[in-house]
Amino acid sequence: MRAPTAARLRRSLLGGALAIATAAATVTAGTVPANAVPLQEVMLVGNNWEGTADVIRSSGDFAKIGRIDLIPDKAERLREIYLNPLRLAFFLGIRETVGEGHDQFTDDLYSTPDGSAIVVSRPSFADVVSIDTATGAVRWRFPVSGFRSDHMAVSPDGSRVAVSASTSNTVHVLDINTGRQLGSFRTGDKPHENVFTRDGRIWNMSIGEVNNDFDAPWQDFLKGDRKITIADATTYDVVRTVDMRQRLDAFGRRDMSDAVRPVAFTPDESTLYFQVSFFNGFFEYDVASDAITRMKTLPKNPGTSDDRTTFVNDSRHHGMSMNPAGTKLCIAGTMDDYATIVDRATFQEGPLVPAAKPYWATVSGDGRACVISESDADRVTAIDFATGNKITSVPVGDHPQRVRVARLPVGWTGPSTG
Repeated sequence: MRAPTAARLRRSLLGGALAIATAAATVTAGTVPANAVPLQEVMLVGNNWEGTADVIRSSGDFAKIGRIDLIPDKAERLREIYLNPLRLAFFLGIRETVGEGHDQFTDDLYSTPDGSAIVVSRPSFADVVSIDTATGAVRWRFPVSGFRSDHMAVSPDGSRVAVSASTSNTVHVLDINTGRQLGSFRTGDKPHENVFTRDGRIWNMSIGEVNNDFDAPWQDFLKGDRKITIADATTYDVVRTVDMRQRLDAFGRRDMSDAVRPVAFTPDESTLYFQVSFFNGFFEYDVASDAITRMKTLPKNPGTSDDRTTFVNDSRHHGMSMNPAGTKLCIAGTMDDYATIVDRATFQEGPLVPAAKPYWATVSGDGRACVISESDADRVTAIDFATGNKITSVPVGDHPQRVRVARLPVGWTGPSTG
């Protein structure tokens, strides 16, 4: 038997590779629904006081594509609230405290994996709803426990959404397509941000009572039980809690609040960066050693009062994200009216980009820009991670807050009115 020549060997290997590729393509094609709708990547901008979402391109010029009403059932919800004295008291309380005199109709929002719906938490209505992107109708509604819904997070596979019920100290986990509750777990006081991690955990950060004026450092204990609650993302059992009070004290910063606000994990999830109430800066936390390792203080705006009672919901800075490479952080300096890109290795900040009460920071679809919501200017602004300079601003609705990358049908410009 002759040994194969190099040419025959190459042809044999190539043929085998083609056969494997063809088989894989056949299997893959068999798993895709025949009626699957082609999707485009976009960004959803939740207009908190208006109850709408503006849809913009996820990179490039970030131009506006369309808009969708997220409170089509407003009349029905208000009727229920005004007929229930207890719910009405909380509804009006949200307006006068955390809402800064406005109703909070849109907080957090994501698209379903197939792009057919947008799932949104609505604080003033104390619920989560799914809005059909083709018709604008409510598909399902889940009333949270208590009287206010807040931040959400979506599982890595897009099938589940976790939502904070801020007055009942609970996180609900729902099937994103049906709204059926899959589980829940208890948290500290006023659960806020949620994060799914790849090791099968859900991290929840509770911020305590942000609507009282016990804001001096010596009054910190009056803000309630604040902690990070880590739950198993399958069983929803709490597996660990982290009290940053102890870690901050060990780091020598007893003067700092332990209310953890927005966070950002490194790509390998070994390090957590987090903001706290009242502070113009952030901390670095090593997950394995369970210790704070560094602190960054960012510049103050000379025009910003140091009176803590004037900070919106105790936030001096609120909003942070990290570029995909894990080398840069984007920080929203809410009360100081700027945003900036910080080098993760050196902690050196870049240019201070003027912004009107920036309330959130998200990474663009292509990973090149940080997109912040300017809640006082009703616009979103993109900042280049590489240079730290502003790219562009896009006008949106009333009081934008959360901005999320999503997927909607190609050619979508808004629900059909026909």
